[in-house]
Amino acid sequence: MNLHEYQGKSVLKSFGVRIQEGIVANTPAEAVEAAKKLQEQTGTGWWVVKAQIHAGGRGKGKIVGTEQRGVALAKSLEDVEQISKNILGNVLVTLQTGEKGKQVNKILVAQDVYYPGASEPKEYYMSVLLNRETGRNTIMYSTEGGMDIEKVAEETPHLIFKEDIDPKVGLMPFQARKIAYNLGCSGDALKEMVKFVNSLYNAYLGCDASMFEINPVLKTSDDLIMAVDSKVTLDGNSLFRHKDYADMRDTSEEDATEVEAGSFGLNYVKLDGNVGCMVNGAGLAMATMDMIKLSGGEPANFLDVGGTANAERVENAFRIILQDPNVKAILINIFGGIVRCDRVAQGVVDAYKNIGEIPVPIIVRLQGTNAVEAKKIIDDSGLKVQSAILLQEAADRVKEVLA
Repeated sequence: MNLHEYQGKSVLKSFGVRIQEGIVANTPAEAVEAAKKLQEQTGTGWWVVKAQIHAGGRGKGKIVGTEQRGVALAKSLEDVEQISKNILGNVLVTLQTGEKGKQVNKILVAQDVYYPGASEPKEYYMSVLLNRETGRNTIMYSTEGGMDIEKVAEETPHLIFKEDIDPKVGLMPFQARKIAYNLGCSGDALKEMVKFVNSLYNAYLGCDASMFEINPVLKTSDDLIMAVDSKVTLDGNSLFRHKDYADMRDTSEEDATEVEAGSFGLNYVKLDGNVGCMVNGAGLAMATMDMIKLSGGEPANFLDVGGTANAERVENAFRIILQDPNVKAILINIFGGIVRCDRVAQGVVDAYKNIGEIPVPIIVRLQGTNAVEAKKIIDDSGLKVQSAILLQEAADRVKEVLA
C-alpha cells in the first residue's frame, strides 16, 4: 500500500525522524490557512506547495495545459493561494504517471528549509528496502540527491552506495557512522546523520514497510538532517497489525477495477493483454499466464479467485474481467483440491446465466476433485463454453478462438 508524502512524513516523525513540517490542504483557502499556521509554528516566510499523488517526479511534472509544476515555491500568501488554484483539481503529468497523468485532490503546504546560514544546504538520497538477492534489508544512499537521482543511477552508478544489514543483529552503530562518512558529513552534521539513519531504519522495521525512499534527505545550512520528501510503501499483508496505517489508504489513487475486485475478495491485477484469466491459486495463475503467452496470446489480467470459487465469486470475477474492453477470450483454469470442480462448474453456468450473453469465448479447464462431473455440467449446459482437460489443450483452444 502506497502512502502520500504527508502520510509518510507523519509515520517518519512518529519514529523520531526529523521532517520538513507541513500541513495538508484540500482547497486554496485551506492552503492559505495552513501557510499562516506554519509561519506561526516555524517562523517560515516562504512555503513549498506540493501536489499529493502516488507518483514521483512531481517537481519536474506539469499540470496539463499549463506551465505549473507539481512542486512550487511560494514567496507570499498570495502565491500560496494562486499555486493551489493551479494545482488542485487538475491533472499532473510526470514521468511516472505516463501521459494520462493523475488528478490532484490534495496538496501539502510545507515550510521552506533552504534558508541561508553558515554553510550551503546539501541534498542526499536514501532508501531502505529488501535486497532479495541477499535476503537482507539494504540502505541505499548517495551524495547526489534531488530530482535527477535516476540520471545518477544510470550514468554514475559508483556514486550510489549500499549497506546490507544482517537481520540477526540489525543496524550496527559502525554502519550508521559509515553511511554518514560516505556522505561526507562531519561535526554536528555527522551526529545528526547517524541519528537520522538509525531512526529511518527503525521506522522501516516498525511499520512493516516494503520500501522507504527519502529524496532528498537535506543537510540544512545549520547542519540539521531532515526528510524533505518521502515515498513509503507498506506491506499490505501486515496491515492487520497496523489499523491506523490501513486507514491511510487512498483508493482514488488506485486502479478502480482492482479496488472493486478487492472488495469481492479477489486478487486482481490488470495487464495489457487480450485473454482474461480466472484461476484458483497464485502459482497456477502464473503458470496459466505463461501458457497463454506460449500459445501466442497475452494475459489481460492476473486473477486469483482463491480456494472458495463458488458461484458468487465466479460471477464477480466474470464481471471484473469483462470490464476490460481488450479481452477477446476468457480462460478459466481451476485445480480442484480443496474446492470441488463440479461446484465451480455449476458456478460458471449460474454466473453465465445471471450475467446474460457473454460476448467473448470462454474456455474452462477443471482438473482434480470431481473433474469428470464438472466437465459433464459444462458440456450439458448448452452455453457457449468450451471445456478442456489438459492445460495445453486449454491453451490451444485459446489460440484457436484468437486466430
